[in-house]
Amino acid sequence: MIETHTILGGKVHVYKRERSSNWQCSTYLAGKNHRISTKEESLSLAKEIAEDWYLSLRGKLRSGEIKDEKTFADAAAQFLKEYEVITKGQRSPVYIAGIKRRLNVHLIPFFGRMGLSEITPGVVQEYRIARLQGAQAKYGKPPARNTMHQEIVTLRQALKTAVRHRWIQYLPDLSEPYGASGKVSHRAWFSADEYKQLYEATRKRAQAPLKSRYKWESEQLHDFVLFMANTGLRPDEAYRLQFRDVAIVNDEGVGAEILEIEVRGKRGVGYCKSMPGAVRPFERLKERKRPPRAYSDSENGDAPDSETPELWLTPKPTDLVFPKTHRELFKAVLDEEGLREDRDGRPRTAYSLRHTYICLRLMEGADIYQIAKNCRTSVEMIEKYYAAHIKTNLDAAAINVMKPKPKASGKRARSEKGAPRKGKRPAPPTEED
Repeated sequence: MIETHTILGGKVHVYKRERSSNWQCSTYLAGKNHRISTKEESLSLAKEIAEDWYLSLRGKLRSGEIKDEKTFADAAAQFLKEYEVITKGQRSPVYIAGIKRRLNVHLIPFFGRMGLSEITPGVVQEYRIARLQGAQAKYGKPPARNTMHQEIVTLRQALKTAVRHRWIQYLPDLSEPYGASGKVSHRAWFSADEYKQLYEATRKRAQAPLKSRYKWESEQLHDFVLFMANTGLRPDEAYRLQFRDVAIVNDEGVGAEILEIEVRGKRGVGYCKSMPGAVRPFERLKERKRPPRAYSDSENGDAPDSETPELWLTPKPTDLVFPKTHRELFKAVLDEEGLREDRDGRPRTAYSLRHTYICLRLMEGADIYQIAKNCRTSVEMIEKYYAAHIKTNLDAAAINVMKPKPKASGKRARSEKGAPRKGKRPAPPTEED
C-alpha cells in the first residue's frame, strides 16, 4: 500500500512506499516523469523539499537545461525498432548489426542527449571533426571515407524517423562542406595476364596440393575461380547457388554450350547467362564426390575422412554448388602469387572475380546494358566503377578528329601567288629581276 499526497494543485505527488521510511516525490514535466527521494520521514518537511525541487525543475526548463522535446536517443531507439521489423528478410543480419554498432559506438554517445532541434548542420560538422580527431589519436589515421559516409547515412535515417513522427519539422542539411567530388577509382580486379596467372596457380595446386588431404578443397577452389570469372556472380549469390539452379544449354547466338543460372541474392531472383568457359568447371563440380567434411560448418578443418573414399557422396540437385568458401586457401594462393593487392593497394577478394568478369567483357566490346542486366546491376554502376578506366572504351578515331583546312579559290590564289605574305618583308631583288 502506497500513501500519496499532492501539492501545487496536483502537479507534484508526495508518496511513501510500504517498506520505506522516507517520503518520495514525483512530477511530469517536459514530456517525462521525474522523481527523487526527499530523504525525510516528516511529511511536512517532505512537502517543502518537493515544492522547492519542482520549482528548480521549472527554472531549468526555462533556461534550456531540460529539453521539452524528444532526444536523438529516442529517435535512434524508434528507428531501430521500426527498421529491424520492416526490413525483415530484405536486409541481412550483418547489415542490421552494422547499423546498431554505428549508433551505439559513435552516434548516440555524441548526439544522444541532444534535443532533435539542436542537431544542426554545424553540430554535424563538429561530429565529423571529433570523429576524425579521435580516430587519428587512437589509430594514427582517420576513418575511411566510406566509413564516415555510412555513419552519416545512419544519422540521416534516424532523423528521418523523427520527421515521420513529427518530432521535428524538417531534416537538417547533412551534406559535407568543403568536400570535392570523390576521385574516380576502380574496384580491385585481375587484368587478363593476372587472371591467367591466378587460374594457372590454382590449377597447379589442384593437381599437386601441398597436403594430400586438402586435394578436394584445392580442386573446388580452382573450379570456383573459373566459374566466378566466367559468370560474374557475386560471392553471396554463388554461395546460395544449388545444382538445380544451373542448366547447361546450347546457345544459338554464341554457338556453344553455356550455363543458364537462376540467381538468388541481394537483388532477389534474377538470371545469368555465363561464358562458355564456365561449363566445364560446373561439370567437374557436379561430378566430383564430396567428403563428409564438405557439409560441416568449419572452413577447412582437419580431414580424417580423406582416406575413406567410400564415405564420399555424389552431390544431389538440392546441394550447394560451393558448400565452403575456402577463403583462407584463396588468400594463400594470392599471397604466393603476389596478387593480394592491386597497384593502388586495394585488397583483392572473391568479389574481384566478378569485377574481372565485367572488365574483361567491356574490353571485348560487349554492350554495357546487356552486361548490367546479366550482372543484375545498373548501367550507372558499370559506368562509374568499371567503364571509366577501360581504355578500349575510348575511340581514338572519334577523338583524334582534325578538321580539313579549306582550299583558296582560283582567282584569289593567282592574285596572292606573287604577293608577299602579310607581316613579312618582300624578298630582295636578284640579278634576273
